[in-house]
Amino acid sequence: MSMLRSALLSAFMLSAFVSGNVFAQSQAIPVTPVRVSPAMSTPGSQWQGCEVGFLGDSMSTLCDTTANKRFYDYLHNLLGLTPHVYARSGWQWKNLLGEVDKLKRDHPDVDAVMVWAGTNDYNHSCPIGEFFTESTAQVNANGKIETRRCRSHVMSDSTFCGRINLLLSKLKQTFPDRQIILLTPIHRGFARFSQSNVQPSEQYSNALGLYIDDYVRTLREAGSVWSVPVIDLYSISGLYPADSAHDCYIQNPETDRLHPNTIGHFRLARTLQYQLLSLPAKF
Repeated sequence: MSMLRSALLSAFMLSAFVSGNVFAQSQAIPVTPVRVSPAMSTPGSQWQGCEVGFLGDSMSTLCDTTANKRFYDYLHNLLGLTPHVYARSGWQWKNLLGEVDKLKRDHPDVDAVMVWAGTNDYNHSCPIGEFFTESTAQVNANGKIETRRCRSHVMSDSTFCGRINLLLSKLKQTFPDRQIILLTPIHRGFARFSQSNVQPSEQYSNALGLYIDDYVRTLREAGSVWSVPVIDLYSISGLYPADSAHDCYIQNPETDRLHPNTIGHFRLARTLQYQLLSLPAKF
């Protein structure tokens, strides 16, 4: 734990002394990655040796430097899984459909797929919509034709529910015998990446008057609609970037309180480690 405390202290000291152009500060402040000790790992778990696909946005994009680590890098050390990442900055749920085909092509024997997205759907004010449309139809019930209410999934990329339906339907069809897990977005702090890309903190609604937790609730419901586990990082990760006390976990206190730094990703990985231990990795 002493190495973790040292890394946290390093992050605070660096954030205190950063100066210069505000847009240049949008880059991550270097933070020493946490070293995973043998006592932290779970050798021999059901995830040991599993191939796992990760679909998502900038929270999951591959790092361009070896000095940084993402949550799945830590999960490799903690659980022994092998990550295959298909993610890009700015992506919303609708952008992930094509990645399912790429994952299937590149890793047809993948054991599980995790989807971590939704924060950009909120930021871009995607309407939430509904999971189903309802009509009436005739159906055979106990040998008698009756008219009953009937519902169908909304399959449209114009609403958040429709996008979830499209992707989960495709994942279910492409990987019918594999584990599929949803991760909710984490809390959002203020971010400024350029003069035209300024993102308010979660205390503000988006242009539709919706808050990030409206999208989180929708993802929780999606787990029931599609019978997939949901790991609610919004509630259980412990990360709260809007509060300055959590500066040690974020990329940059001045310009990027949205993305976790390597220590933040370690905390996410530790949370995911114990959540994943309660779920089967393969069937």
